[in-house]
Order: sequence, then C-alpha cells, then structure tokens
Amino acid sequence: MSWNVPLSDVVFGNEEFSAVQKVLESGWLTMGAVTQDFEHKFAAFTGAKYAFAVNNATAALHLACQGIGLVPGDEVIVPSLTFVATANAIRYTGATPIFADITSETNLTISPETIEKAITPKTRAIMVMHYGGYACDMPKILEIAQRHHLLVIEDAAHAAGSFLDGHHLGTFGVAGCFSFFSNKNMTTGEGGMVITNDDILAEKVRLLRSHGMTSMTWDRHQGHAWSYDVVELGFNYRIDEIRSALGRVQLSKLDQFNARRRELVSLYCDMLRELAPQVILPFVGHKGISACHIMPIILPRNINRLHFMDGMKQQGIQTSIHYPPIHTFSAFKGNFDRPLSLKVTEDVANREVTLPLYPTLTAEQVKTVVMAVNESLKLD
Repeated sequence: MSWNVPLSDVVFGNEEFSAVQKVLESGWLTMGAVTQDFEHKFAAFTGAKYAFAVNNATAALHLACQGIGLVPGDEVIVPSLTFVATANAIRYTGATPIFADITSETNLTISPETIEKAITPKTRAIMVMHYGGYACDMPKILEIAQRHHLLVIEDAAHAAGSFLDGHHLGTFGVAGCFSFFSNKNMTTGEGGMVITNDDILAEKVRLLRSHGMTSMTWDRHQGHAWSYDVVELGFNYRIDEIRSALGRVQLSKLDQFNARRRELVSLYCDMLRELAPQVILPFVGHKGISACHIMPIILPRNINRLHFMDGMKQQGIQTSIHYPPIHTFSAFKGNFDRPLSLKVTEDVANREVTLPLYPTLTAEQVKTVVMAVNESLKLD
C-alpha cells in the first residue's frame, strides 16, 4: 500500500552510499577495522568502556543474559509491554522471565513497585526496557537491585541518544543492548550493540560473539595470530563491515536526527491537545532527554482501536501498536507458576496506537496526521 504518511522512514544520504562503496572496494567484508572503529565511536558516544557490535539486538540481549551466567531455574523480572525479543533472550538461557507491570498510562516503562513485588529467592536479574527512548526510573530500580543483590540489564533498543541525569541509557546497568533495525533512530538494516563497563562481562561477550574463539579472522589477517583456541560454547553473532560502515555514518547524524524527533513530538503534543484533547499523551514532562523513537498515544476507553486504526488507514496514515503484551502470546501462556497481575499493562496495551515519527516528517504532515486522528475518533 502507498501511504500518504508512513509510520517510519529510512534516512540515507550520499555519505552512507559512499561508506558502503569503500567497504566493497576494500575487499574485506567480514568483521574488521571498520567494525572496530564503529565500536570505539559508539562507546565514546555513550560513555561506555566497551562496545561490541553484533548482528541484531536480540543477539545483544542474549549475549548479555548469557554473559551474566543465567541458567535454568533463574528468574529475571522484565516488562511485558515490549518486543518479544526482550523475554526470548532470557528464555534462550533456560531462565524464566517474570513479568512486571508498567507504571501508568502516562509512563509506559516498568514499575519499580511491581518489580519489588515480583522478587523471589530465584531472581537473578532485572531487565528494563526504555520504552520509546524514555528512561525507566533507574535510580529507584538500581536501589532495589542493590538491596536484593540483583544485576540490571538495559534493553535500550529504542534509546540510542537518550540520557538521564547526564548519563546515556544503557550505562546504568551491567549491560546495555541497542538495536539498529531499519525503523530505529540510527539504522544499519539489521544490527545491534552491547555496551558495558564491566571488564569480566566484556571478555565474556567478546568470546561468545564469535564461537568462543580466542582470535578472529581479522586478527590473523593482521598477523596478530596464526591459530585460535575455542574456550566457550559461543555463537555466530558477528556483524559485517558493510553494516558497521552504515552505523558509523548514522551515528554521526544521530544527534541531529534525535533533535528533530523531539521537535516533532512537541509539535504533535501541541496539536493533539488542541484538536484531539481526549487522547492521552504518555511521557509529557518525563525526566531525562529522550531519543523519541516512537510517538505513542492512548485512546479513550470508549474508542474501538481497530475502528480507529482503520479510519487512519482510510486517510492514508500508517499506524502501529507497541506492543501486544508478551504474556498474552501463545508461546508464553501456561509457562508461569505464579498468577500474573498486569492490569495497567493490559489496559494500556489495548488502547495504545503509534503515530508516524521520523526525522524527515514535516510540520504539514504532522498536521495531516493529527487531523486524521480527529476524524478517526468520530467513528465511534
């Protein structure tokens, strides 16, 4: 379908095309010098000691879970209002995700109070997800984690360029995991990154990323090694030079892209307050600096979401849902001993709609979307 206003868009320029061409001309396509430089630049951008580029954010999350030593019988507290990869990464290790509720209809991040209620002697870690690039309450969550001797992993897939109290999201916990999927604020098509300040975890991730091998093809090409040992049961989660080249360029544009996203979110909020005041706007006045990855709204309870989204579609506006709660999926039903009480998650998830948001969106297009929201609300 041809949309008048799509949900997201990829913003590439001559710099990206040139960067890819240089990699192709170099003849070295697998993980090498370009990837190393991309990792160095991303670590510097986030303020992390280490950064490891991988083939996607799911791999990043799995490496973080595997790296901290999760095993069957362990429990990890996690939000249900997130993409399924957040919980899948826990399950890959044999550990069990325990779902906590979100805070409210105006704060769609995990609730610290429900985190504390979910802790048992089996709990090993908390995995937060910075929904839309808006920070979870990290001071309170870290206090809970410290008191109960738990590790914290940050799913920062939405949060490249998000900050709280002067620190980049992903640097509060033991590891931060980022996504460079095609709809993200900076994209390599597929791709991800693990960041950490922990020396031991960094070494674990470095080994696990590539089959548990002690040296890489690039090391041997550079003459730094001639053979290798395999010291861990690792995975093939390597990224390639083409995507790393795209990542370097996209990272250099990220501040500019995110600043524009914040402008657009502010414009959306002003127009929605005027033309659709019955719609709830999450994260208004939220603490920190957000990357503004998506533009979520919460519909009134008397509005049929499917009718609303169909009305938007009829006007050429693409919308989406972030997210169907993980605990409602068939693959997760019946896998948990404890009853789930996720009233806020279930209420909000049934009413959330995501509006278009990307750096090249114009003010006129925002007005078009908001006018469409106004019209679609009238269908019920």
